[in-house]
Amino acid sequence: MDSDHVDLLLAQWARQRPDLDCSPMGVLGRVARMAVIAGREVSEELKACGLLGSDFDILATLRRAGEPLTPTALYQSAMLSSGAMTARLDKLEQRGLIVRQAAPDDRRSLLVCLTEPGRELVDHAVERHVANERRLLAPLTQAEQGQLAALLKRWLLENE
Repeated sequence: MDSDHVDLLLAQWARQRPDLDCSPMGVLGRVARMAVIAGREVSEELKACGLLGSDFDILATLRRAGEPLTPTALYQSAMLSSGAMTARLDKLEQRGLIVRQAAPDDRRSLLVCLTEPGRELVDHAVERHVANERRLLAPLTQAEQGQLAALLKRWLLENE
């Protein structure tokens, strides 16, 4: 079987610390490397659509919700601070991708809505995003992808 970068690190540890079982590094090191590689590839694909990852998160959250959301609901979903969310919303509004309007039941509260150009852009971007993720996972069979997803879900349920 071929060796990857993590195998080389594990072999070095085995030589230097044969008394220490470093096998957890094999799992978590590969997950970390996969996240870096996938993150870079996802960022490049979104950049080709004219979006930063945080822009895509906001637009995709609005699209998935299917209804206007408050800035608070958005920043909780997108893992941005409220200040960062305000700055991102300002830029998305300047680009005509969203509008902020007063909530009908509370004029002091704002709702963020996708515009038609925003909806078209996020629909295009999510299609490219899914195709890119499919390409990244292509070395694994459908069954292997399902198994990996189930294992990662189990780990996340225990540790999140």
